Amino acid sequence: MVSRQPIVPDRIRRIAGQGFSFIPHRFLREGFFASLTKNELNLYTFLVLAGDRHGISFYHYDRICTLLRIPLEFYIEARNALIHKDLIAFDGTRFQVLSLPKKPIHSSPKPLKTDKDFEDHDPATIRQILVTDLGLDQDRDS
Repeated sequence: MVSRQPIVPDRIRRIAGQGFSFIPHRFLREGFFASLTKNELNLYTFLVLAGDRHGISFYHYDRICTLLRIPLEFYIEARNALIHKDLIAFDGTRFQVLSLPKKPIHSSPKPLKTDKDFEDHDPATIRQILVTDLGLDQDRDS
């Protein structure tokens, strides 16, 4: 039987006037987590943490990019995807993390066209790069 008792009882999280951040369990259970890319998930989590009790935050894109360590184009792509997936609202100045919609919206993969696309998303190309960079014998069974 698995114990449901805290592992470290004196370190249980509490709000205690330090903000109001939470992600509902259905975010994981109903597939919202799985529907997000790494950058979308990072931005969403950041906005949840930065938001007030209404989910509102005022962070500027340059500060967000610095804190998340992502280039501007990745931020824009993630922001727009989160808006499209109905998880956040943005009015040009402030963000609002929205209550979860009924179902997650999964993005259909875009076609891979550039070398960078293949390097980032094609398992065969990624393997080839690793094999070449590490000097491994391609004829060996993996």
